[in-house]
Amino acid sequence: MKVIFLQDVKGKGKRGEIKEVPTGFAQNFLLKKNLAKEATGQALAELKGQVKAEEKAEAELLAEAQALKVELEKESTIVDIKEKVGADGRLFGAINSKKIADALNAQFDLKLDKHKIQLEYPLKAIGVKDVPVKLHKDVTATIRVKISEK
Repeated sequence: MKVIFLQDVKGKGKRGEIKEVPTGFAQNFLLKKNLAKEATGQALAELKGQVKAEEKAEAELLAEAQALKVELEKESTIVDIKEKVGADGRLFGAINSKKIADALNAQFDLKLDKHKIQLEYPLKAIGVKDVPVKLHKDVTATIRVKISEK
């Protein structure tokens, strides 16, 4: 029996896949537990429509990420953070991704999730640093963060 998987089933198929499975397995397990549905003409057309909609949504997300990348990488976009500094030029605290996201929102009105900012370690020194930001699985931008004395 041909079925369309509605959810991932370990060892059998992934969500959205169309596969031939034994009739008993399909009727007694997959269909009863709503893990799959029979691959009729209407169901196949419905699946095709869903795939198209998902591709369109993915393309929109990619376009948004590319537009945000252009905005973040402009020459004028330098995130300025002022912190207390010790005698040796090191900060008393550290600049983490949350502080960078908050400063970006306050200075340029760009909302960015702190989890997208990929800091290897918190920044602890004065100066200008390039910080990578993963906006999308295919789009990575770089923002400049300027840390100065309060």
